[in-house]
Amino acid sequence: MSIQATAPVTQEGRAQLGSQLRAARMKAKISLRELARRVGISASFMSQVELGRAVPSIGTLYTIVSELGLSLDTLMSGEHSAPAPEENGATVDSTVSGLPGFAPSAGTAIPGIQRAGDRPEINMGGVRWERLTERADPLVEFLRVTYGPGSESCAADALMRHPGWEYLHILSGRLNVQVAFDSDVLGPGDSMNFDSNVPHRFSNTSAEDCVAIWAVVGRQGFAHPLDLARAGQGSNGEASGAMEHSHS
Repeated sequence: MSIQATAPVTQEGRAQLGSQLRAARMKAKISLRELARRVGISASFMSQVELGRAVPSIGTLYTIVSELGLSLDTLMSGEHSAPAPEENGATVDSTVSGLPGFAPSAGTAIPGIQRAGDRPEINMGGVRWERLTERADPLVEFLRVTYGPGSESCAADALMRHPGWEYLHILSGRLNVQVAFDSDVLGPGDSMNFDSNVPHRFSNTSAEDCVAIWAVVGRQGFAHPLDLARAGQGSNGEASGAMEHSHS
């Protein structure tokens, strides 16, 4: 499954993206006007996105997803549940029923394997995100990201920020990186990590693709893995006891 949002954007891709965002917003019980206010866009533009008549920029999509407590993983999965509250302040996607709980791919008995041809992806603004986990993972967004020539994560005057911590490793090509007021260029073999709450921007000003392996940890809040798993299974006396034990 993929959401195609490159130019020219297909009507099907716009409609799929819009319907998932609208379903997540309604599940979270956030009004369209309130979400638009939080994201910093007009309510009319947010409405056009939900109706599949407009496509947000990469930075705006990240902000929308963060405000809804979702991840790129859930968009790629077609999952759009609002996150369930977790007792220690973190959240977990309510569609997750366990950890890891991954089903084996076709042709293997080993859970968690995903074949290269089965990777769900999102293409937007010249950037392609391919999910490297068999399904949406509440702990990490594990991605293969390709920045095409001339692509960027956001405008130079509108740096993006969101919860979590990012790790990336460049496989090929070159990527311009800006974190707060500092800038650098990463090449093959280079890697970095940083606090995603700090304003940041990525761009590819070269004539070739830049391919990187990416991980975003804690987008939905930081918590003990067992806490996240229990929250996904629903709260009850046993789960509460297990959570207390896991912190002892």
